Amino acid sequence: MQEPKIAPTGKTEEILPVVWNWSTIIALIVLHTGAVAAFFFVDWQALAVAAVLHFTSISWGIGMGYHRLLTHRSYKVPRFIENIIAICGTMALEGGPIFWVGTHRIHHQNSDQPGDPHSPRDGAWWAHIGWMIQGESQNAQVDYFRRYAPDMTRDAFYVWLSRYHYIPLLVSSVLLFAWGGWPALLWGSCFRVVLGLHSTWAVNSATHLWGARRFKTRDDSRNNWWVAALTFGEGWHNNHHAKPNSARHGLAWYEVDITWMQIKLLEKLGIASNVKEASVKDAESYVEQPSRAAA
Repeated sequence: MQEPKIAPTGKTEEILPVVWNWSTIIALIVLHTGAVAAFFFVDWQALAVAAVLHFTSISWGIGMGYHRLLTHRSYKVPRFIENIIAICGTMALEGGPIFWVGTHRIHHQNSDQPGDPHSPRDGAWWAHIGWMIQGESQNAQVDYFRRYAPDMTRDAFYVWLSRYHYIPLLVSSVLLFAWGGWPALLWGSCFRVVLGLHSTWAVNSATHLWGARRFKTRDDSRNNWWVAALTFGEGWHNNHHAKPNSARHGLAWYEVDITWMQIKLLEKLGIASNVKEASVKDAESYVEQPSRAAA
């Protein structure tokens, strides 16, 4: 857990109290309780729906949308498709697009250095979940991210979606309960969201602790196969930190990157364009560039 901040006050120093984000804490308690309860309401149809929603929210919404499209602009799609993918991202309950994009760009600028919002150098627990539950949430504060995500904060749709990012999940939860009762709600919302959260949080924690390093980056990023399996390709994190604007994260044949395969399919169908792609050969001549926001 991160140490309390110390602020100078004249000749003495004042230890600032720890601020807990209670709205996030309560939501996580409810979701984790529901995820455990789901095992007492096993229903195969509900499980199938949960699997589809998990894939849609994590691979499409987070991997293709929030991360590779909105944060790094590693490819382009028509605007209405971009908006749909962004809405899928809200279904993961990882905050609105401005919060997610701004936070991730800050992470790239200060990766494993002072200013990184979720580095394991501040503790593995902090990197995984502590940074979300301790400290004031900036999720709805558009002004906070103007410096790091000016392209997003100028966009009326993303400003609106960031302020009301929880609505798609609430609507889907109501529809799930109306369709399949408690099994559908517990598996399709609670368990599915909890699995997605811990999977993507593992990118912040596990992939900066365990795995192989193809590129000699200044941070601790690593390629981790099991995180990649959980996140449809996001776990090839050392590759990503070395080449952040590449839409392809899994560079070798054995580095399975489902999200990249989907982007390639969109390109073949004429839907995606300007697709940026790194390769294994890039490691031979790789030189780390100075840190800067990945805009």
